[in-house]
Amino acid sequence: MKDKYKRLAMNRIIITVVLILIQIVWIVFMLEKLTEYVSWITTVFTILSILIVLYIIGKDDNSAYKIGWIVLIMALPLFGGLFYLFSGDKKPARRMRNRLHAQHEQYRGCLTKKEGLQELPPEMREQCARAAETFRYVKNVSDFPAYTDTEVKYYPTGEEMFVDMMEDLKSAQHYIFLEYFIVSEGKMWESILEVLRQKAAEGVEVRMIYDDMGCVARLPGGYDSWLEKYGIKCMAFNPVIPFFSLVMNNRDHRKILVIDGHTGYTGGINLADEYINEIVRFGYWKDTGVRLKGEAVWSFTVMFLEMWNAFRREDTDIERFRPHVWHPEPFGGTGLVQPYTDSPLDSETIAENVYLDILNQARDYVYIFTPYLIVDDVMRNALCQAAKRGVDVRIVTPGIPDKPTIFRLTRSNFPPLLRAGIRIYEYTPGFIHAKSYISDDIFGVVGSVNMDFRSLYLHFECATLLYRTEGLKELKEDSLRTIRQSRQITLDDCKKGLIGGLVDSVLRVFAPLC
Repeated sequence: MKDKYKRLAMNRIIITVVLILIQIVWIVFMLEKLTEYVSWITTVFTILSILIVLYIIGKDDNSAYKIGWIVLIMALPLFGGLFYLFSGDKKPARRMRNRLHAQHEQYRGCLTKKEGLQELPPEMREQCARAAETFRYVKNVSDFPAYTDTEVKYYPTGEEMFVDMMEDLKSAQHYIFLEYFIVSEGKMWESILEVLRQKAAEGVEVRMIYDDMGCVARLPGGYDSWLEKYGIKCMAFNPVIPFFSLVMNNRDHRKILVIDGHTGYTGGINLADEYINEIVRFGYWKDTGVRLKGEAVWSFTVMFLEMWNAFRREDTDIERFRPHVWHPEPFGGTGLVQPYTDSPLDSETIAENVYLDILNQARDYVYIFTPYLIVDDVMRNALCQAAKRGVDVRIVTPGIPDKPTIFRLTRSNFPPLLRAGIRIYEYTPGFIHAKSYISDDIFGVVGSVNMDFRSLYLHFECATLLYRTEGLKELKEDSLRTIRQSRQITLDDCKKGLIGGLVDSVLRVFAPLC
């Protein structure tokens, strides 16, 4: 069955790519023919491109993104402006924006009562006012509050997290929500699917969201309908349509599992065999995740239900999904836990701002795991300034890349960071897919957010901000252990020569558009 699905998925992606390429070639061909017969058309398109450049300059947008488009339009004055009209807007299609915005507005009230903290504990405001401001910022701009009474368990590998996921799934009695970017046939997904089918047959409510683009080479079209036959309610987010359009830019990159409202998982781990090293892709696959048990799981439940009901409109009352409905006993846990989501629906880059806040208030150290390091000037300056203040900033990136061009682009960002005193490592055993921060033994973030333009500006993402919680000690120990397994990069490793340097410059200019 696995080979059958693989063949169907590959046929689907090949057909999609071919149809999009045909459309692009056809558009270019028709425009060229038009300019041959109507001489003033070239002038019109050139003026259009100039007007669009002026419009881009005036936009309140990321400067790197604006520079990339301006260079492209100047290089292709005939077609550049039209390309921008087709795919230059980072925001989702209006229909998607309206649905998701309306659903969030409907659920805002559910986040401002009961479990979530509307005001942080006085002792935190007194002892660490600057940290309290970070939690307040996330609450103010996303509506997702901080919580106490939540146990946190950190997982340094996908294999370890998978064991607990299976045990918790088997113990589910009321409902299971899953939301993932990638789902792929294999041991991991087949094991989970077997439990989901069994639970659905027992009357447990099972719902699943997967990103259609993330799975386009993994699952055949209509896989959601196939799951529905087994009692698993399923939705393919933003279905891939073989049409040259900007809507394919905005993907659901989140990783969320919620069980009975009181147990939740998130991190970088998708539902595919490479994430648990059942198969080998790019050496050893290093990933991380966390399990929450307690009040904070409510935020992940609301995130899932917002996405689900924006398109399926199934729940008028979500109170039945609260943590204590099926777990009346008090929860344990120390510190503060704040799950949050980031999306392209607005101009607020929450995930990037959380990273920036951690860097700006760090005193002793910040250790970072990221598969890609493709950052703008603001993030680069924050990293460099932290190091220049004397903060021990260390970044771990892959030793074996999954995408050679992106690997080169990541490396092209190393020199200014190295010169500022940041220590950069490449994970020798293989590919590091983890997305995490740990700072000063008190702050941590584990989630789905890469340090690249797609995660920070285009995708729907999620993460968990941790303050003095369980799991932070294990995250630090894992960071140091991973650094010991990695090779430290020097400026000599980054020398490319004149031609190589020019290639890297071109890659950096167009990175925000990719």
